[in-house]
Amino acid sequence: MFENLFKLSENGTTVRIEVMAGLTTFLTMAYIIIVNPDIMSTTGMDKGALFVATCLAAAVGCLIMGLWANYPIALAPGLGLNAFFAFGVVGGMGVPWQTALGVIFLSGVFFLIITILPIRAWIINAIPKSLKMSISAGIGLFIGVIALKIAGVTVDHPATLVTLGEVTSIEVILVAVGFVGIIALDRIGMKGAIVIGIIGTTILAHIFGAASGTEMNFAIPSLAPTFLQLDIMGALQISMISVIIAFLFVDMFDTAGTLIGVSHRAGLLDEDGKLPRMGKALSADSIATITGSMVGSSTVTSYIESASGVREGGRTGLTAVTVGVLFILALILAPIIGLVPRFATAPALLFVAVLMVRGLTELDWDDVTEYGPAVLAAVIMPFTFSIAHGIAFGFITYAAAKILSGRFSEASPAVYILAVGFGLLYGFNLIG
Repeated sequence: MFENLFKLSENGTTVRIEVMAGLTTFLTMAYIIIVNPDIMSTTGMDKGALFVATCLAAAVGCLIMGLWANYPIALAPGLGLNAFFAFGVVGGMGVPWQTALGVIFLSGVFFLIITILPIRAWIINAIPKSLKMSISAGIGLFIGVIALKIAGVTVDHPATLVTLGEVTSIEVILVAVGFVGIIALDRIGMKGAIVIGIIGTTILAHIFGAASGTEMNFAIPSLAPTFLQLDIMGALQISMISVIIAFLFVDMFDTAGTLIGVSHRAGLLDEDGKLPRMGKALSADSIATITGSMVGSSTVTSYIESASGVREGGRTGLTAVTVGVLFILALILAPIIGLVPRFATAPALLFVAVLMVRGLTELDWDDVTEYGPAVLAAVIMPFTFSIAHGIAFGFITYAAAKILSGRFSEASPAVYILAVGFGLLYGFNLIG
């Protein structure tokens, strides 16, 4: 059965190798089970329901990717997009979380439509590499700012906007220990370094009495508080257009980049450097996002942590299926979630931020028309608490720089179309 479904022999692998690869991938991305409910619950959503929704959305994405596209790529709610959902859209714009879920649903539907049509390939191929890298790095900076705020390292200030918090507090010290611990564990190749960092910080928090108020709930939470609570009609407002575009673009670039990068490491690209069955892989992402919005999750995307499973020999969809099954089994870990204080997730967020910001190293630092707009886009995201503004500023500035420097032909028509579109949204005050 496994041979027929996944073509194991053809890909030079076995059931044992694929299962172990799936376990490895799961351990490296399992932190999202704790981090996603923690971030999303700041919107007023039920944390227990969010835990269940996170596991279910991830499981659906992994199972579709494995059984349909047959790739060893795991999916789960995206870190960065969930922060934009909670702090940018709901917290910053004052959008009800039900409406924000409607935005996720619509972005997933549009992603599925452009995946089926040739539009998806046209957009992905037309967007310059510098803007793709800056979006990833900007999200990393966005996550980093949120992590520092959660940890108490930075606090608000009436004159300077932000300033240094009480760095001698037990919470800040434990976050620092957890962050350095994750770095050390990752350096020596420890599987699940991020998860171990969260658990270790939580244990120390309880030892030093910094986790007061947490409690263990031995019942698996109900999904009812978030199930089918999305407000699609509310998300159809004109003011939500830019937010839908932001979720759509970030998911598109992130997924495409992850698929190509991980597949390259696994040797799954064809002789032209293209990924066979790309449409199926991207469809798995969009279908999982649609499903996730229905149960109460933010955008589901492919995880770069899948590369850890590929390093262990994962080559087929059985790896992804294994991850999906483990996410379902993870529901029994629900009692542990109540023990994790919020600041214990900050080390994980900081570490992921560091990994994402390194995308700036891939910019062309000899061409100011490339790195100028890219850096601006990356900086705008954390300082406006909005991925949408970062993307918009990036496209507008990139198009203007190419035109004014007499290098109009270096940007594709798609860039100019998107730049004009974002400009009109600002002109009519429709972007949030």
